[in-house]
Amino acid sequence: MDVLTLVGLLLGLVAVVGGSVAKGSGLGALWNLAAFTIVVIGTLGAALVQARLPVFRHALRILPWVVLTPRLDPLAMVKRLVDWAHLSRREGLLGLEALSEQETDPFVRKGLQLLVDGTEPQVLRQILESDLDNREHFDLQGARVFESMGVYAPTLGIIGAVMGLMAVMQNLADPSKLGPGIAAAFVATIYGIASANLLFLPVSNKLKGLIQARVNYQTMLLEGLVAIAEGENPRNIENKLSGFIQR
Repeated sequence: MDVLTLVGLLLGLVAVVGGSVAKGSGLGALWNLAAFTIVVIGTLGAALVQARLPVFRHALRILPWVVLTPRLDPLAMVKRLVDWAHLSRREGLLGLEALSEQETDPFVRKGLQLLVDGTEPQVLRQILESDLDNREHFDLQGARVFESMGVYAPTLGIIGAVMGLMAVMQNLADPSKLGPGIAAAFVATIYGIASANLLFLPVSNKLKGLIQARVNYQTMLLEGLVAIAEGENPRNIENKLSGFIQR
């Protein structure tokens, strides 16, 4: 679990709510059903118009990564690759067949199966790079759904504020309604800007960083599998892959 994300979300909430209380507005000033409907429902609608259904579904699937970060252990994977290299030198590539059947990671399992099948190193690289590129592209599309929501939310907030001011203008004859009416109009702006900068854009950037870390991990794995296919010395493989590890 990513504690920093939880702390960041909590601090963002405290900043908005605490700021409202410190300024004397109180908690009640932050709630307005009409503003919430315009900003939240409107932003969701805009995101649905932009994204294809498979992309939107994938965005929801990867959203938990922000808190429940996928576990990647490059050091452990390098050790496994070196062990596989030793095994392939002792027993041949067919010695990896049992390992491929036990592997749960689809990318790793496919790479091992290609090795066992005696796939040429260059062909092995092309196949795995194609899978890696397609997965990265699809993951980034999912992350960009939240980025787009971060762009739309402030605009919807302005629309909500304008609509609120329009309602205020209809009550100019009653000065007692002007102050609360104007305050309520700007709640939509707060919703739009706060949700964009404290939620949607940070979530998008966090997902992009996690996706890049996954790509780096799988690229390291790809290079290790190709090196095994080429029959490189296990020690050389370990030295080559150590450059992928971020310390």
